[in-house]
Amino acid sequence: MPKVTPSRQQYLDIKAQYPDAIVLFRLGDFYETFDKDAEIAARELDLTLTGRGPNREDRVPMAGVPYHAAEAYIARLVEKGYHVVIAEQMGTETINGLMPRQVTRVITPGTVIEPGMLDTRQNSYLLALCPEADRKKQTWARVGLAYADITTGEFAVTQLESTPETEATIAVLEELARLSPRELLLGRAWVEKGVTLPQTIHLTAVADFYFDLATARQALFDQFGVGSLEGFGLGGDKALAVSAAGALIQYLQETQRGALAQMAELRTYTTASFMVLDANTRRNLELTETIRGGKTRGSLLGVLDRNATPMGSRLLRTWISQPLLNIQQLNTRLDCVEALYEVGYARAEIIECLKPIADLERLTNRVLAGVVGPRELLALRISLEAIPALRQAMTGFESLGGLLNRLDPCRDLVHDIGHAISDASPAVLGVAGIVKAGYSAELDHIEDATREAKTYVASLEAAERDRTGIKTLKVSFNKVFGYYIEVSSANSGKVPDEYVRKQTLVNAERYITPTLKVYEDQILSAEERVIELETKLFHDLCSSISNCGRRLIDTARAVAELDVYAALAEVAAQEQYCRPTLTQDDVLIIQSGRHPVVEKLLRGERYVPNDTHFDANERIHIITGPNMAGKSTAIRQVALITLMAQIGSFVPAESATIGIVDRIFTRIGAQDEIHAGQSTFMVEMIETAALLQCSTPRSLLILDEIGRGTSTYDGLAIARAVVEYIHNHQRLNCKTLFATHYHELTELDKILPRVRNYSMAVNEDGERIVFLHKVIAGGADHSYGVHVAQLAGMPRALVNRAKEILKDLELNGSDFEIKRRAHRTPTPPTDQAVLPGLAEPHPLIDALHAIRVDELSPMEAMMKLYELQRLARDV
Repeated sequence: MPKVTPSRQQYLDIKAQYPDAIVLFRLGDFYETFDKDAEIAARELDLTLTGRGPNREDRVPMAGVPYHAAEAYIARLVEKGYHVVIAEQMGTETINGLMPRQVTRVITPGTVIEPGMLDTRQNSYLLALCPEADRKKQTWARVGLAYADITTGEFAVTQLESTPETEATIAVLEELARLSPRELLLGRAWVEKGVTLPQTIHLTAVADFYFDLATARQALFDQFGVGSLEGFGLGGDKALAVSAAGALIQYLQETQRGALAQMAELRTYTTASFMVLDANTRRNLELTETIRGGKTRGSLLGVLDRNATPMGSRLLRTWISQPLLNIQQLNTRLDCVEALYEVGYARAEIIECLKPIADLERLTNRVLAGVVGPRELLALRISLEAIPALRQAMTGFESLGGLLNRLDPCRDLVHDIGHAISDASPAVLGVAGIVKAGYSAELDHIEDATREAKTYVASLEAAERDRTGIKTLKVSFNKVFGYYIEVSSANSGKVPDEYVRKQTLVNAERYITPTLKVYEDQILSAEERVIELETKLFHDLCSSISNCGRRLIDTARAVAELDVYAALAEVAAQEQYCRPTLTQDDVLIIQSGRHPVVEKLLRGERYVPNDTHFDANERIHIITGPNMAGKSTAIRQVALITLMAQIGSFVPAESATIGIVDRIFTRIGAQDEIHAGQSTFMVEMIETAALLQCSTPRSLLILDEIGRGTSTYDGLAIARAVVEYIHNHQRLNCKTLFATHYHELTELDKILPRVRNYSMAVNEDGERIVFLHKVIAGGADHSYGVHVAQLAGMPRALVNRAKEILKDLELNGSDFEIKRRAHRTPTPPTDQAVLPGLAEPHPLIDALHAIRVDELSPMEAMMKLYELQRLARDV
């Protein structure tokens, strides 16, 4: 076995502490990785895999990155889900021949704080789950859920429990869809059992004892300096929530080296206070990103995000993901938006005042975490200097009074930072020039002495030439020998007695004098002393700022809220939105509604607005019409307008009366889950079943082409059954927009009293078809699919043949129908009941035989009567 060197042993000791992380070990100007870490780094970062060792068998794999470019490489590793440990060199001097090293940073997907590795307009959440099993159902009965963003100090916790409508597992998935955490913590025992999570979430298995109730509770006691959690709303029935929050804190203490000053508050919440949106609805409505490409542009957020600050953008994203159910809170938001909407010049002034404000929230938390840089303090000062002008621009707005009171200019901090930090400060500590002259007498003394020494050295050469008469005498400096006086060998006889020989060259001698030695020491040690003192002064200033952390965070959050109001008002003014009227009545009335995203993406054509009306007597709209006519756009815009109203935004319509909706569900588009062994149709059925299970009479359902993934008859049967189920079940009876190509469903408005038919208007001029994109009353009887194929550029011969086949089918039916008719027995058997005047059985008789009277509810019996009545009309 080869001998292990001291530095190799040092690495192995650090690696033993972090076996599941990639250790970046500082060696000079590089961070090196070794062994398996090196193989991973080489593969994931496209690095060259090298090695070190006496022979091939004992060769240690290595792969390194330059220390000055390490952040970009670390970001790539963390994005792929790896944990990274930084083992940094401590100081510049070796101890017993070995450079001391220490772990200075542990970076995981949910604990990134480096600005260059963060999306400024999106939160970076770390989330912990503490489940309790339901052994009968093989699922989770209750789940404690805690999440935190250490870059902003946000920390929240809840406990999700199974209900007759929703299992706890589903509720967890809905919260994961809302929060999109970068990393999820789960006990190792649960991970080993196997857990299915969204692919975008990085799962980290942690020790199960983190979730032990007593351990978790003590961790929270220590973090917040309390002896009870009752004040946080975490009473005795919230044990799982306590365990999740405590586990998260312990994980942060381990990975962040115990520096958690920014985690100063804990909020307990319940999902009953806001509209829960499942992952399918978020995706189908493209709330924060597009289905194709995952881009913000083309989403609702992309339209509404006119924010001037990163904090405002993050808050708007939160609002979109978490619509409210409380009318009073919503009207408070709408009042603020309306105030800024009505006074354009004041809105413009406020937006201009917001623009200089940097990310106050994250800057403050970097100060609290002790990782802020000098230029970031300058940004903090500039941001606070903008607050007085912002406050002035807000005066006169009664609805903004609460925000105005929360905006603290922090003039004391502005003064301290302005007095201490140089405007030409370097970006990082460790470089001289951070502190202004006049801030520290000790620092000024050092710098004055240094200037005096440099002045002496600069004038020494001329003075010594005059004094000694040696015209070729030179005063120079190099890194090895420091300052020296160089005299040629020819003039060695003129060298004064006080010169001390320092180095002999071929044709010259180098000397130093006692006075020059003193000044050399001052100059060479000055920079180190200046950096050391400036670093201390900087940390002292940061400590002082930390004491005002609560004031800064409150100001940052007030700025974010004002920014959102200004952005929503700006969008409303530019795009001609109206203020919605919110009501507890179960209605939804939209006049000339528009799709907020589609109308922005149109070029050279006008968006056609549409009306929508729901009340107690009109609950289900069956919308038929051709492809490309705008059915999907029309039904989605209703959902988006409703959601916008319930985040406190104006809406794209002439007028809108919105009865508060508790849930929005969508079933749109074809998507399979091949990795889970599920076809497109299976996914459709699973999603439809889920929304039917969780809907209430206050829900809004957006259903597009239910049943199209299977045969025509199967699909039609399922589609019709879904409509009947929604209509007939009192637990549902939801407001429903049902877009379909099954024209047979238009018959339902004759037998289901709360169903109405609508269709997409089409203008036919011979073979020329014009889609008007207008929703009109009544059903459609054509799909124009062949015409759409022609518009898509299908070969002319193919289109013509399709027209021939379509005509034949319309005249003769499908081959199945033709064969069925050909083999039909003209005279029924004598033992089969028939209606008078008919030579074959009638569906009415079959329907009567099939009824199980003792199993029908009153509502179902009434619906059966409607159905029998319709069949009887055909006799």
